[in-house]
Amino acid sequence: MNNKVLIFVFILNLFSVAFSLPVQAAPDLNISSDNSQRIVVNRTDFPVLYFKKPNIRGEAVYLLEARLRELGYDILPDGVYDAETEKAVRLFQIANQLEDSGVVNKKIWLVLMEEDKGEDCFTKDEEQMKGRVVIVIDTATRRLMLYQDGEKIVSYPVAVGKNSTPSPIGEWKIVHKSLNWGNGFGTRWMGLNVPWGIYGIHGTNKPGSIGSYASHGCIRMFNRDVEKLYPLIPWGTTVRIVNNGKMYPEKVAPKPLKKGSLGQQVVYVQARLKDLGYVFDRADGRYGNMTELAVKYFQITHGIEPTGEVDEAVYRALGLID
Repeated sequence: MNNKVLIFVFILNLFSVAFSLPVQAAPDLNISSDNSQRIVVNRTDFPVLYFKKPNIRGEAVYLLEARLRELGYDILPDGVYDAETEKAVRLFQIANQLEDSGVVNKKIWLVLMEEDKGEDCFTKDEEQMKGRVVIVIDTATRRLMLYQDGEKIVSYPVAVGKNSTPSPIGEWKIVHKSLNWGNGFGTRWMGLNVPWGIYGIHGTNKPGSIGSYASHGCIRMFNRDVEKLYPLIPWGTTVRIVNNGKMYPEKVAPKPLKKGSLGQQVVYVQARLKDLGYVFDRADGRYGNMTELAVKYFQITHGIEPTGEVDEAVYRALGLID
């Protein structure tokens, strides 16, 4: 075998090795793969979605398609981000003066799911409840309880988030209501104003999961139960998600927080401040003016420099670290 043949065989082997290597997803696109090498995105944390081969698929894609269909776009939700999905996304972007990229990122999600009253909350021969209505969901007992003027009216079993994708603890409000999205979202959807992802109370096509830790953070109900609850709930209803009745754990990692911070850790600090009597609006994970003022007042009353920021000294005074 001459040298030219040897070189040719060597090059062929290099190409063989190169093309046998698995294709890695771009890390900045916030996606994951299952064992069949399909890209499956079920998360609710504003995942990036776009058209590629093989197609991205999953509950996040279905939610995107269902919302686009609800807004009037000609698309049949199937949970697969194909060329038709990209076309609908581009039309949505153009209609909303957004970059015509076909890529769904956090900015697109926020516009897509922006707060509006959506569908009429009433159904025939039924009325919304009168008085102050509050929903309380306890992730420890996996129960949803509906209160009217402080009195418990009804209780339903639910599925909540798994350890890896927990349901958002805090005080939220219903900001979006939709009918018959189908698939993993069942017959009703009631969206919450959680600032770090897309979460809601909804039906399910997996009734066997009810009563367990099974979701990607949303609150799943039997379709028959969510259909009873839906017409009773006004837009803007408060939803408190707790764990064993509390909105903060016994101890937390002392992550620095300041005005502008967002996230579950902010809820823990807000809820602890409220328990100690430092009253403001909601423990909603948004570190705004009222939270900053409450922290400053807490610091003054505990002999800490009133910076309005949460550091280890504040966590310790709150009893959230040793």
